[in-house]
Amino acid sequence: MAAPHPALSTPGTRRLADACRTDIPVLTRRLISAIFTDNPEWTDYTSVPRADLRDGCKRYLTRILDLLAGAAGDPERDDVAASIGRRRADQGVPMEAMLRTFRLGGGIVWEALLDQAEDAGPQEIREAGTAMWTVIDGLSSALVTSYRNTELERVRSDERRRHALIEDLLAGRAHDAVFAARAARELNLPTTGAYLVVAARGDGRPLRAGAETTLSAWGIHSVWHDRVDTTIGLVSLEHRDGAAVMNQLRPLIRGRAGASPAVPGLAHVDSAHALALVALETLPGDATGLVSLDDRYPEALLVRSPDLTDLLSQHTLGPVLELPVKERDVLLDTLAAWLAENCSAANAAPLLHCHRNTVINRLQRISTLLGRPLEGQRSYVELSLALAALELR
Repeated sequence: MAAPHPALSTPGTRRLADACRTDIPVLTRRLISAIFTDNPEWTDYTSVPRADLRDGCKRYLTRILDLLAGAAGDPERDDVAASIGRRRADQGVPMEAMLRTFRLGGGIVWEALLDQAEDAGPQEIREAGTAMWTVIDGLSSALVTSYRNTELERVRSDERRRHALIEDLLAGRAHDAVFAARAARELNLPTTGAYLVVAARGDGRPLRAGAETTLSAWGIHSVWHDRVDTTIGLVSLEHRDGAAVMNQLRPLIRGRAGASPAVPGLAHVDSAHALALVALETLPGDATGLVSLDDRYPEALLVRSPDLTDLLSQHTLGPVLELPVKERDVLLDTLAAWLAENCSAANAAPLLHCHRNTVINRLQRISTLLGRPLEGQRSYVELSLALAALELR
């Protein structure tokens, strides 16, 4: 068995503490009265049953006297104070109110010790005072440690539950209306109205800190969920335009992100999640920012068919791709600018910092290499898709 705490083991202190033991019921009533008169905020935040409060006060006062009377144990690791801290944290009593309660209890015990010290000398009273406040400080420390650990575990438990709910939504459980309503309530999301799903990746955290709070300040409900390599966001549109919400989301993205088209409710976020991942894959590896699948359907088709994408690139641009790198890149850049400018050499020339005739000559070179004309609707589609495939690769 551990030895009594050396600072608490003086004979005078033990004698005074033993003399107070019979007064514990009276001291308990005094502490409860002090709580409601000197510590009113205690009851403003909690509905602890009166019997529970009385039991906690009695246990605390008894433990003070036990330690002063020489009971073994370190006040800073005291089980009684720790159990009170855990229970009051679960009940929602503010920690500041509990610390004040501990100090009030210490003051009540100190008054009781003084009442028993009529024949005690100054040295005994000083020793009792030192021991008394050593005990109160130690028990308060045990209370704080236990209270904070309980809060931390509750936060962790809430976070695990939140993550599980989001994973269930992404897995399609919201097709069950009862589950959808419960998940929406616990995640503070609307049960009706359109949603976007956002998938983001990047080195470190792909989302700026406080994104959910920022969106909430704008009146946009959202939840964000970190996976191993991706952060997933469920963003409620409610009455808002999807494009407008996308513009508000863009400054919050630090890495690369894709957004799904709007879906009509939580029951469809599973399919929206899959589409958001496709949108994300349409971004080249070195790109950053947020794109919507609504603006990336050609690239999405290529991403979903990688084998056909490689065949398309080789079939459409093969002879150009076999050129030396410098010549190849010049011709590909020229072709991309020409297509982007509605097949106008005159409009493409300024973008390429060259003369219109130079653009025409390069296009003729490409046509000769490919063995077919570049004009025509089918050619435009194939060439555009092939260039997009090269960008993705």
